[in-house]
Amino acid sequence: MDDETMRPFAYVLAVKDLDASAAYARDALGFTLGWAEMKGWRLLTRGSVRLMMGHCPDALPAAETGDHSWFGYLEVDDIDALHAEFSAKGALILNPPSDRPHGMREMVVAFPEGHRLMLAQALD
Repeated sequence: MDDETMRPFAYVLAVKDLDASAAYARDALGFTLGWAEMKGWRLLTRGSVRLMMGHCPDALPAAETGDHSWFGYLEVDDIDALHAEFSAKGALILNPPSDRPHGMREMVVAFPEGHRLMLAQALD
């Protein structure tokens, strides 16, 4: 098997409240909801990014896992426009866009149960 046969499909998040978590990703972060009728799972997409959310009522909440709550680092074309969009929709922005010494402008967004996502744009 060569490396070309393996490629990413989705980030997988364990959540206690599946409907509320999926609604947040849709309403605050602009994802499109899929698998709405599937028991225990939701698929959310935005561009080429996919999130699979699984209903895990007995799992340790992401907010209690400290640095293990990070699940992705996404590069975007216009971080400031995305920040404005997310802010207008009530997203949980932990850190607004800021220039970092490694050549990226980064923003941190959280999900209601504590999962964290880094979004970034390369600095020119």
